[in-house]
Amino acid sequence: MTPLKNDRFIRALLRQPVDMTPVWMMRQAGRYLPEYRATRARAGNFMTLCQTPELACEVTLQPLARYALDAAILFSDILTVPDAMGLGLYFSEGEGPQFEKVVRCAADVEALGVPDPQQELRYVMDAVSLIRRELDGRVPLIGFSGSPFTLATYMVEGGSTKTFQHIKGLLFDQPEVAHQLLDVLAKSVTQYLNAQIAAGAQAVMIFDTWGGVLSTRDYLAFSLHYMQQIVDGLTREVDGQRVPVILFTKTGALWLEQMAATGCDALGLDWMLPIGVARQRVGQQVALQGNMDPCVLYASPERIKEEVSTVLASYGAGSGHVFNLGHGIHPQIDPDNVQVFIDSVHEYSRPYHSAEALSNAGVLA
Repeated sequence: MTPLKNDRFIRALLRQPVDMTPVWMMRQAGRYLPEYRATRARAGNFMTLCQTPELACEVTLQPLARYALDAAILFSDILTVPDAMGLGLYFSEGEGPQFEKVVRCAADVEALGVPDPQQELRYVMDAVSLIRRELDGRVPLIGFSGSPFTLATYMVEGGSTKTFQHIKGLLFDQPEVAHQLLDVLAKSVTQYLNAQIAAGAQAVMIFDTWGGVLSTRDYLAFSLHYMQQIVDGLTREVDGQRVPVILFTKTGALWLEQMAATGCDALGLDWMLPIGVARQRVGQQVALQGNMDPCVLYASPERIKEEVSTVLASYGAGSGHVFNLGHGIHPQIDPDNVQVFIDSVHEYSRPYHSAEALSNAGVLA
């Protein structure tokens, strides 16, 4: 395929020298953009948007038409895998994702199979291939999946939750059933991400949205263990090029060292911990992605620039930083503020990659 014209994102994930800090946003193809809302209206509903490769490609590319982003991320949903397992994913206005069937007992788990990415999830692979072709090497394409624990949370609860009543009940009362479910999901996610890589994804990210609600003991046993299983099973090189893997556990700052030890290439960070502190803790093991509070984008351009400067200064000189928000961009954000954000990252980060800055900091990249 076409060589990358802008490989800044990949180089930063591999802690190689860059001219400036790369930037992209979680949920960058989303409801804050009027063009996205128009495409979604044309699709009729969210699932049709996800399951139509041409529409998924269209909305994936929309933010790149507006902004000088350093990566594109596949437009899809983390719940495509349980949907492909036959649970019947649907979206109700104002209520978020829901499933027609829930998984609550051993028999429910035993009825689940590992979906074939080329069959039940073919529409995702077709979208990846189409997006990669349309990008024509402009920037790298990120593939993604939810983590096994996050997927299990939705599958057991039947949708969104604030109490985690059913999933935690399963962990505490029937841990063997929970492990069986998580093992099936880890196998499914591994195959799913490898299929995305084969279709053209140049980096992959695992979103562990709900791992942070667990105690350390349970996080290590029920969340990180299965992400480790996925990392161990992923294709890490295609045509001589490394395919970086990013792990992101929301509110997971307590476990950065354990996450870094999985062999992933980078850790995503929310905004709870200064990125400079995270860098001190993980050293040269992994790159870091983050970590501005998305709500800063509600503020004035001056305040946005100030916060960008703060995060860059916290990380300091050298490569290994991919600038991002600490979570997905909110639907009500003004697109003009996003422009300020992205331009500020590129402008203000250049001095941190100069030969003088690297020499003063005693770093090589």
